[in-house]
Amino acid sequence: MKNKYIYIAVLAAFGFASCEPEFENEVNADYTAGEADFTSYVAVGNSLTAGYMDRTVSRVSQQYSFPNLLAQKFALVGGGEFTQPSFADDVNNLGGLMLGGAPIEYGTGENQYPTRLIIDASEGRPENIAGTSTIEVSNVQRTAYNNMGVPGAKSFHLLTPNYGDIGVVAIGLSNPYFARHATSNAATVLGDAMTKNPTFFTNWIGANDVLAYATSGGSGVDQTGNPNPLSYGSNDITDPTYFAGVYSTIINTLTANGAKGVVATVPSVTSIPYFTTVPYNPLSPAALGGQANIDALNAALYGPLDAVFTTFGEPNRVNPLSGTSANPILIWDVDAIDRTAEITGGLMLQGVPAPVAAEIGAAFGKARQATANDLVVLPASGVIGTPNANASATLVALGANINGVSYPMANRWVLTANERAKVAAATTAYNNAIISIASANNLAVADMNAILNQLVSGLRIETGQLYTANYFSGPSNEGAVLFSLDGVHPNARGYAVITNEIIKVINRHYKSNLPLYHPSYFPGINILPTN
Repeated sequence: MKNKYIYIAVLAAFGFASCEPEFENEVNADYTAGEADFTSYVAVGNSLTAGYMDRTVSRVSQQYSFPNLLAQKFALVGGGEFTQPSFADDVNNLGGLMLGGAPIEYGTGENQYPTRLIIDASEGRPENIAGTSTIEVSNVQRTAYNNMGVPGAKSFHLLTPNYGDIGVVAIGLSNPYFARHATSNAATVLGDAMTKNPTFFTNWIGANDVLAYATSGGSGVDQTGNPNPLSYGSNDITDPTYFAGVYSTIINTLTANGAKGVVATVPSVTSIPYFTTVPYNPLSPAALGGQANIDALNAALYGPLDAVFTTFGEPNRVNPLSGTSANPILIWDVDAIDRTAEITGGLMLQGVPAPVAAEIGAAFGKARQATANDLVVLPASGVIGTPNANASATLVALGANINGVSYPMANRWVLTANERAKVAAATTAYNNAIISIASANNLAVADMNAILNQLVSGLRIETGQLYTANYFSGPSNEGAVLFSLDGVHPNARGYAVITNEIIKVINRHYKSNLPLYHPSYFPGINILPTN
């Protein structure tokens, strides 16, 4: 079956090209710091703090980081110098990272830090911008900065020694973004941040403690109840009790010398395009090749599976494909009842040789059709409808090897309802801890979870502009898009909206009077005629 790209095509050959940002330099005698002291502003966090955009940090994207935008406004009321890790070596604004002149692969054979995503109008889908990254991780800066946002960092990583050890970047045991500027191999992110003697701070950490589990389709482990991070995998959910302890330590450290600040809550994954762009039911009759193909699939696969599941009390686990409406993809659900034995036995009763029956039973024992409660991750759009490389020769010969159609999509491509519940529970627990700890320290709270959830129905800002969580549905929607092409991180316009929300919180909590940005002045989608 021919691969069907599920990415929503953007066919316009125009858009906002990357450019150096120009910020408003406003002077108004009425602007005041209120009860806050912005003399030394420090930001700690992860990629959302670093200015990550389009799946990387680039020289230009970093300038749109919300801490950098905040610092421009703080400067109006006595804010001091604000520094960020140097990306001057990103001469062509490609982003990505290199180590020793080669891509960083962690032994996988796949570049873990490729160049930034753009829309190639001639192709109508996101792809990495052509070229080779010029950002060399080994050119260490050994400098603490005011923006200590580290892409990929979980809460406990801010306290972890050797998290920026340049010597173990190549094998994935340290963070290459922090390794570029950690003051020493043994330094901690929070320790370096504190050398700036902050009088004011922002702390937006915690998203990666649950996001990596979600973006990997729940392929990690929910470590709730396990307070030992040394036993965690990279895609695991951090134990909420351990998270609360770490978060308390971070806040106690940041406020030790009397600094004030703003903390931000963890957004729900259901509010970001990475999980809402690809539908659970993208298999139209046309995409399936027409009625003849549908009838053949129903006779050879869907009908027999439906019969087995119905016999054992699961009548709606798999239903025959429709020739008149959109159909859900076939997925592998780790939490489904394993019907391997039943499928194998049923096939053997029909005269199928035992080895063949066993292969088919194993392949479909935990299969089911996706439902509206499942979230298909954005990269799955390029996998649905393609041959599965791991399907056995027997299944290939039977034509039972097409991802999502005649072979179940692997666990990593779908966040199931059960996995969503685990993510939601952890997110709620983290946010309860964040709000409680902030309250105990009289800190302002920017509820980014609530703000980003408003995008589902529409977030209307002061100018009257309505922004939504829709990914890209064509030129008419370009101005309303706040997310970059990775579907997780904001674009420049999105960071401006986030900055404004934080400014409003500062103004309320600390009786400040800081001006807002005009988000419409900021770039949105980056479209190139050709790549």
